Amino acid sequence: MSSAGFDRAELGAMLVGLRPKLHRYAARMAGSAIEGEDIVQETVVKALAAYDGGALVERPEQWLFRIAHNAAQDHLRRSQRERSRITEADMTMIEDLSASAERRLAAAASLRSFMRLTPAQRSAVILVDVLGLSLQETCEVTGATLAATKAALHRGRTELKAMAALPEDMAMPKLDPEEERRLRRYVDLFNARDFDGVRRLIAEDVQVDVVNRARLNGKKEASTYFGNYDRLGDWALSLGFVDGQPAILIRDPQADDTVRGFVLVDWCGEEVVRIRDFRHAPYCVVDADILPVPSERA
Repeated sequence: MSSAGFDRAELGAMLVGLRPKLHRYAARMAGSAIEGEDIVQETVVKALAAYDGGALVERPEQWLFRIAHNAAQDHLRRSQRERSRITEADMTMIEDLSASAERRLAAAASLRSFMRLTPAQRSAVILVDVLGLSLQETCEVTGATLAATKAALHRGRTELKAMAALPEDMAMPKLDPEEERRLRRYVDLFNARDFDGVRRLIAEDVQVDVVNRARLNGKKEASTYFGNYDRLGDWALSLGFVDGQPAILIRDPQADDTVRGFVLVDWCGEEVVRIRDFRHAPYCVVDADILPVPSERA
């Protein structure tokens, strides 16, 4: 046992169990299911490092959300999305309006809607109305005062209500012709189960991240990844966008072509240098803004 009061195996199990909930918070803070997963991975690394360093932990779940909150804040600063923080003036007497209507509104709001809130408003609304934390627990996670938390929650809810009345911007992003050509070639080979052809596309030092499962380095290890797909029959690939990024959608032909995951592919010239496969991270699919390319619609 460490000074944390629980062993490393228990921490690992907690991280697995909380991962969807942590992602729900991180994705809404970042405005992207993909970037939310990056924040979750950073949270896992930092939590394990803190544990190994003998961190004192009284409330493990709040502690993990505090790490995720700080990781999200760092991410926002790195992305230069930080907005001005709200003041606490005259907000100490605001009532907690955690009614079911607010909770339904926050749960249904798109990731893009959350990005229109300040980080403080975003964090308060997500923690209270989406994840169900109390005001006191939210203060513990964010480090903000009760007055500031109430102010952020009130103003965030007000902004979301105003945005709910506005039409969503559903303009379809467009694929760059070269990007589309490369992706279609990859998808066509995959759907034909021509995995030898797919292997010819990947670089010798390719990196494969099967999110929430494994990381593979190099062409030899990547063969395991392709071999696993070759043994399965519950998938078909098509082109689309995930959070505005070109992506390959993993559909389940046995379930009305439901999108069950997605893949991001990075190229260097005509070679694939990185693959990120979200098939085993269903919580990312739930939070992602997924659009099929029109010609690919079922």
